[in-house]
Amino acid sequence: MLDKYLVPRLKPHLRTVAVHAQRRGLTANRLTVFGFVIGVACVPLLALGHYKTALIFLLLNRLADGLDGEVARLDSPSDAGGYLDITLDFVFYAVFPLGFALADPLHNALPAAVLIASFVGTGASFLAFAIQAQKHSIESPDFGYKSLYYLNGLAEGTETILCFALMCLFPAYFPIIAWSFAALCLVTAINRIYFGFATLK
Repeated sequence: MLDKYLVPRLKPHLRTVAVHAQRRGLTANRLTVFGFVIGVACVPLLALGHYKTALIFLLLNRLADGLDGEVARLDSPSDAGGYLDITLDFVFYAVFPLGFALADPLHNALPAAVLIASFVGTGASFLAFAIQAQKHSIESPDFGYKSLYYLNGLAEGTETILCFALMCLFPAYFPIIAWSFAALCLVTAINRIYFGFATLK
């Protein structure tokens, strides 16, 4: 919901940093992999209760995710790079809640599992439509910077990162945050399935 408003404002700043990164020899794929490794490192940090450090790693992960696309566009974006980026993004989103489940299985395991399941709904509806949209040359004017067609909804990248950040800042409220965001993801998945089907039909 917020991506189409926030990302265009951030892109000029990311582009400036990306120019310097490219001059130092950093490629888009290296940034993608680096960001993923940093993101996955959040899981043991969260499991051990290092929530503030995990928040820093989360922000570094998102910074790398923003930079890799800008570095790619400075050179020549590739399908392989876009595939790697979106795949590792979805894996990161899925594993992040595991850290909280491991930190407190009694209170956090069920909401974490439901949240991950809701991510499957948003991810599957997003990727399935992107494949069909590309086949039928359907373009997304609000998300032209994406390597795949971006079918928006209530729970997008910005909302997910805000959710994860709130979890790190207020770990005791993880169940409430997880249940609430899972509900938003459910609405998003239903919306995407309905309008995706209607568009293709």
